Amino acid sequence: MELFPYSFRPFQVELIETIESSVRSRGHVVLESGTGTGKTICSLVGTLGPALEEGKKIIYLTRTNSQQRQVMLELREINEKHPLLGVGLQGRQSTCPLIQRDPDLRDGTPEELSKLCAERKSRSMQGKEGGCRFYENLLSTPFQEIEEYCRKHLPTVEEFAQFCDQRGLCPHELTKDLLPHATVVTAPYAYFFMPFIRSNLLDWLNIPVQDSIVIVDEAHNLPDYAREIRSVSISHRLLNLVSSEVEEYGDPEIMEGVSVVDLLQVLREQLRTASEEYLIEDDGLIPPSFLEEGLMAAFTTTSTGLATMAKSLIIYGETIREARKGQGRLPRSYMHSLGGLILFWLDMDDEDYVKLGVGGNNPAFEAYCLDPSLAARPLLDCYASVHMSGTLVPLNEYCDSLNLPMDCRMCIFPSPFPQENRRVLYLEDVTTKYEEMIKDEEMVQRMEDYTVALCNVLDRNIVVFFPSYMLMDRFLQDGILNRIHKKVHLERRGMPQSDLMNIVDEFKESAGEGAVLFAVMGGRISEGIDFPEQELEAAILAGIPYPKPTAKQRALLHYYEIKFGKGWEYTVKAPATRKLLQSIGRLIRTETDVGAAIILDRRANQFSDSIPVVMSEYPVNDVLNFFKERGR
Repeated sequence: MELFPYSFRPFQVELIETIESSVRSRGHVVLESGTGTGKTICSLVGTLGPALEEGKKIIYLTRTNSQQRQVMLELREINEKHPLLGVGLQGRQSTCPLIQRDPDLRDGTPEELSKLCAERKSRSMQGKEGGCRFYENLLSTPFQEIEEYCRKHLPTVEEFAQFCDQRGLCPHELTKDLLPHATVVTAPYAYFFMPFIRSNLLDWLNIPVQDSIVIVDEAHNLPDYAREIRSVSISHRLLNLVSSEVEEYGDPEIMEGVSVVDLLQVLREQLRTASEEYLIEDDGLIPPSFLEEGLMAAFTTTSTGLATMAKSLIIYGETIREARKGQGRLPRSYMHSLGGLILFWLDMDDEDYVKLGVGGNNPAFEAYCLDPSLAARPLLDCYASVHMSGTLVPLNEYCDSLNLPMDCRMCIFPSPFPQENRRVLYLEDVTTKYEEMIKDEEMVQRMEDYTVALCNVLDRNIVVFFPSYMLMDRFLQDGILNRIHKKVHLERRGMPQSDLMNIVDEFKESAGEGAVLFAVMGGRISEGIDFPEQELEAAILAGIPYPKPTAKQRALLHYYEIKFGKGWEYTVKAPATRKLLQSIGRLIRTETDVGAAIILDRRANQFSDSIPVVMSEYPVNDVLNFFKERGR
């Protein structure tokens, strides 16, 4: 507790003690900790005591750069009480000065950039052309000066990159040199859950995984992230990239009488057939052996023959990668990638994967990983782990999904902010349930009318959260912007982060006058942005964000039903609950915030075990009266 640099808020002592006792017993703890509990500082203080005593290192994993920045800011406060070194780590795409100056390198994978970096460093050490001047400058710079600067200032990743850039040094290489001396390293999820990158991180830290204490921030993101990094796809775009590579490097024979172009032709035909026969809207289940049998029939071969073809692709691809590396280019080969994907497809365990045909602008064969514990397994080898989020219920679903030990501790710490400062209402006469929307043609109209009335009457900043872009587009097509008498800002699918933040800033500047922001539940605005005080005072949730019933979603539900007997609870209700809580949670970010949420869906009452909802017949009056009661 002596490391805690602030005055204690309610529940913070209990939170720190829970984390510390769990770490000391070499256990795993899963925490839902509400807004205002100070999860970052509490987790650092709770893990630092055992780490310093036992000589362990803390790996603090985050999803965003802003979360990494918060870790470093909190470490500066702790540093006033107990000197220590904390280091922020990001990929070469963010920190390598060569990549910042060469756009062609920015889309390189970590493995490709690592190989390119090794080649350039080797050239520099041998005095050859094509080396790296930033690495060369580093060799003649006293490391002690760098370490002293970092111990004194505990810079964020961005600050350290700027410090190095001004001196012509490589921040990525210097960060690697600092890691063995650090007690805390904060890094993106990929640094622990992707095997190649985890191996590098542990090597730089000079520890076995057993000497690491892992903190997983925003842990509700981890199961989906873990599934995605273990999933693979053979896409139309990849086949086109292989075709371009063939034009540049030639069309080698990968089996007697079969060239790369022959393989690409059959793969495209197979994709076309799968799209015609199995797709329903976005995707569709394909027979487990559909791709393999199609390839074996086309080339009159066996599964062993297919594996031989894939290995030939990898061999030719390796030649291309070496050639490109020698030219100072990214050591990339799409033939190599395709060969590896085909081998994976042939060897994967069908029990943990579902095979899909995916439509859209980039049709693909996808092997979707149903079991996130495959990627999360290294957590079980750590000294201890802490998993925390403001929206993690049901905690048993999280523990089951990651296959955490049976004795894993599960705790919920409420927000210390006054509960009476938030009111959550729901309406009985509207719903986004598909069957009811089809039967009642006026359903969407009523939802739009409620939205317009609330936006026009409330002289406050309001976010309208939609369960999907599709419903938002329906509101827009119906001309809702002409009916709302305020400036309406829109979060659009795939918009650049800079554009999104400009829109958010404009919306925030309207505090006190009142503006409207249309956003999507589960999107960047609903999860990662704070709106304190008058920057946001009301949220309208236009429906329940249940997952779309795609083939992938149905397969996941079936998998969890077979494995845990809780398919619907774990794969439908749990993610919907978290998205609702995240959106509503935007309202209360400080002790003095006051906010009202209105859920336009009668099914909100099904979430009353997690969200204290009150049915409303007159939402405009009820919201006005709520603000009046709170003196706002």
